Amino acid sequence: MKEFFRLLKREFKLFLGNSTLRSVFFLAPVLYATLIGFVYKAGKVENIPVIVIDKDNTPLSAQLVEMLGDNKSIKTLKYLQEPANINDEVIKREAAAVVMLPPRFEADILQKKYPEVNVYVNTSNVLTANFASKALQLTIGTFSAGVSIKGLQKMGMPAVRAATQYEPFKTNYITLFNTTSNYLIFMWPAMLAVVLQQVILLAMAISFAAEFQRGSFVTEYAGMRRWAFPIMLIKVIPIWTFSVLIVSIYYLMHMFFNVPLPEGILSFIWLTAVFVGSVSFMGVFVSILIPDALKATQVLMVIASPAFIISGFTWPLSAMPAFVQFMANIIPLTPFLQAFKILLIQKGSVELTFPYIRHLSILLVIYAILGWLALKIKLWYLFRTAKESKL
Repeated sequence: MKEFFRLLKREFKLFLGNSTLRSVFFLAPVLYATLIGFVYKAGKVENIPVIVIDKDNTPLSAQLVEMLGDNKSIKTLKYLQEPANINDEVIKREAAAVVMLPPRFEADILQKKYPEVNVYVNTSNVLTANFASKALQLTIGTFSAGVSIKGLQKMGMPAVRAATQYEPFKTNYITLFNTTSNYLIFMWPAMLAVVLQQVILLAMAISFAAEFQRGSFVTEYAGMRRWAFPIMLIKVIPIWTFSVLIVSIYYLMHMFFNVPLPEGILSFIWLTAVFVGSVSFMGVFVSILIPDALKATQVLMVIASPAFIISGFTWPLSAMPAFVQFMANIIPLTPFLQAFKILLIQKGSVELTFPYIRHLSILLVIYAILGWLALKIKLWYLFRTAKESKL
């Protein structure tokens, strides 16, 4: 036990004495969290440029243009004539959509000839396209309904009956979870988890591999060569300790950016603890398999880089090929984000996170066993080679 605490103290000194580890593990999470937080701070995109080409230029078309301008989500750019090259104009103005009001728009409405309004949506950016489309559908739909009801009223129909004639049944759309469509709430906490996973993997890549490279492992761990698991704990305990500090900083930053905290804080703490444990043991396993610190870092970054894309957080896992689903399910970030979404965004019951916590726990046990076996074999090989070299 005395040897265990000596080596643990040494590990803390090595960790804090390594400038690369210090900057990566402490500076990077805070820097990324702050940067990403300010990127998504607005939460919703507003004043999206939308080109409105009013070829009719009548009071009724002007009323529609005015209604579009009143919608805070979009900023109308009015044209009376169609530009020579509409695509180039969209690119130059960075417009998310083009609304084309045809000639004789007012006259055709009054004569009940049902003119067509063409809306061209710029889907080169899906996010702004969705926001703009939603705003245009709401405004144009409201205008269309108002015109129809007024027409029926002019024919002598009471306003209440006119509304039912235009709309024979009413549909209520009620949003669930993140009702304001706030992108900060959706993306920022998930990106913090991505950063935390990457810095843990980077730290673990350096931990074992650096010891093997400089040859200090045999001399320092000679007294514990039969105890593979305690050696693993010596390497991961500093990571676990400093991860608590990072998560605490994230907690404070939630309050700074006014992002809601997850439901069931104790469940969240337990979920995060299992996540950190499974990621660190995964890093241990790879770091032991690849004794070169640079190569271990490269391999772990290859694993970590696409983790968010294939996690199922923004694109459903069920829509991915089977081999991609398999890759996603062996990366701890995947079950963590699924459970995290339930606790933070959906505010669901804690019981709903149990399958994902079980998934994470299985990964933790598997990577711990694989790391233990790899280290056991490595210890046998290292000390056998060291013994033969002395003979």
